[in-house]
Amino acid sequence: MRNIRIVRALKIVLLVAIACAVFGFIVMSLWNWLMPALIGWRPITFWQALGLFILTKILFGGFRGGWGHGRHWRRRMMERWEQMTPEEREKFRQGLQDCWGRRAAGGDVARGGTGQAPAAEP
Repeated sequence: MRNIRIVRALKIVLLVAIACAVFGFIVMSLWNWLMPALIGWRPITFWQALGLFILTKILFGGFRGGWGHGRHWRRRMMERWEQMTPEEREKFRQGLQDCWGRRAAGGDVARGGTGQAPAAEP
């Protein structure tokens, strides 16, 4: 049983290393093909490309497991919203407003307004 877990862990580590190498090579190749020709920037090394790939994953994609992992939240939220009573909806809106402010909760958008915060008075 323990040997199976060790073998599985080694396989995962090996696959992650191979995936990093492949994606690093792809980023490096694309960068070195496009950026010097289009913008005049210098080519980059494999390690710079790997760092750039990891940075973009952190900033833009995260390390969620798979395509479309977070796409179903909107549908689930709409289903929950439709099942709420008007009192529960108002309580939910109030909780968002208390936590994030008027605009994060939709402000008056849900009630036909603009959702803009009122202008500050001098």
